[in-house]
Amino acid sequence: MSSEALAQQNFSLAGPGDYYALLKPRVMSLVIFTAFVGLLIAPGGMNPILAAVSLLAISVGAGASGALNMWLDADIDAVMKRTAGRPIPQGRVPRAEAAAFGGFLSLLSVGLLALSSNYVAAGLLAFTIFFYVVIYSMWLKRSTPQNIVIGGAAGALPPVVGWAAATGSAPLEAWVLFAIIFLWTPPHFWALALYKRGDYEAAGIPMMPVVKGEASTRRQIFAYAILLAAAGSAPFFAGMAGEFYLAVSVALGGLFVWRSFSVLRSENGDYASARKLFGFSLVYLFAIFAALLAEQTAGAIIGKL
Repeated sequence: MSSEALAQQNFSLAGPGDYYALLKPRVMSLVIFTAFVGLLIAPGGMNPILAAVSLLAISVGAGASGALNMWLDADIDAVMKRTAGRPIPQGRVPRAEAAAFGGFLSLLSVGLLALSSNYVAAGLLAFTIFFYVVIYSMWLKRSTPQNIVIGGAAGALPPVVGWAAATGSAPLEAWVLFAIIFLWTPPHFWALALYKRGDYEAAGIPMMPVVKGEASTRRQIFAYAILLAAAGSAPFFAGMAGEFYLAVSVALGGLFVWRSFSVLRSENGDYASARKLFGFSLVYLFAIFAALLAEQTAGAIIGKL
């Protein structure tokens, strides 16, 4: 009997690695890091043990979102080459089991964050999970080419959640971090969608290259890159960072715009520049937050000398 048939009869063939894969660990790693930066640079400080537990709760919430997304997207994932090897399409994890797993982790993460930090952070985490699962996965992803633009709010909220965990509030500074990730998301995912267009067409997902064409997508990638470069320097002008961060953000923003311009100038069917932009976008987001963290940490150490 095939693995798919066994899964339909509610026999689970899953091992620990399959449940780990349901958490979308690569996506979760960026979520954890940006939340960590938000938590650490927020004023006032936080008990290290409670901070670690809070970060764990945010991580579990991110994993829960991934599991619930895979439950909802099982039909899509089975069609797309990029996702066909995931546990549900392969028949190793029944859909109902993935839904129960994600639901349990969602409740656990929100409850744990409420206990380790405060209700503001817990409420923001609950909203993040809801937005990603219900607003993005259930609705936006299958209905509009603006799915990534609007849905990007879910991926941009973790540093706000981290900030709220440390302070019990979400001031303007936290939303500056939100804006960076929010503006980063469209060019990041549209670069991927350019060279994975066939997958999205086969699955019936209205990604921008499928609906508006490659030329329009390239122009929008470039426009968002310019906005992102400007937003990347915002922490300096908001008084959150100093000249070191400004120099790093300007350099990274310039590289992002340059790579986006290469995508803009490329011909239909030539995806080398889109692949390079997608890879660099991951480096960009990590580096911009790492620079902010490094400067804040260095300042704190110097201040104690």
